[in-house]
Amino acid sequence: MTEFVGVLIATIAVAGVLTLAAVRLEYLLRWVERALLYGAALVILWVMVWVGSEVVARYAFNSPLEGHLEGAELLLPIIVFFGISFAQARDDHVGMTLVVDALSEKVRRNVNLITLVLSVLTCAVLAYFSAKFSYRAWDYDDVTMSPPYWPTWPSAVAVPIGYLLISVRMYLQILLVLMPDRMPEPEIDDSELHVHE
Repeated sequence: MTEFVGVLIATIAVAGVLTLAAVRLEYLLRWVERALLYGAALVILWVMVWVGSEVVARYAFNSPLEGHLEGAELLLPIIVFFGISFAQARDDHVGMTLVVDALSEKVRRNVNLITLVLSVLTCAVLAYFSAKFSYRAWDYDDVTMSPPYWPTWPSAVAVPIGYLLISVRMYLQILLVLMPDRMPEPEIDDSELHVHE
């Protein structure tokens, strides 16, 4: 419990420091989110090619690729957590807003602020404890249970990175609500992300 309280106190202290550099942090975070998003897209393409190759090798040549299942599973956290902050910045996460949309503008703003504050604290705690877990996986040289014995720590590292970035993103969204004149609006440019017909 002491460690949990320490993480919460540290999160509040870091939030104070982040407030001082919020505008610069916004532009840096946009760049990091986009880079990780492209990285996750490349991982998705690699998994598609890898699994497709395994299917061809298994059924055409009766020679399955060793460790493909565990390897693909280890890449899933990278795919999910490298894009999570980008989705938060664009408000693309699935949400149920039927009740919130029915509220008055002032109440809706307060509910969104409370939700963001609780989410920042939750994701910061999850970032800390998942970082401890990934460090332990690296320290113990944890590997998968079947050959070729893939190391698990690279996959585990994606989780605290994703939680840390989404915590920072949500904190910047809080600042945008509280100080709209001092924060840049989120940049949403769909032109390079969607296929045009």
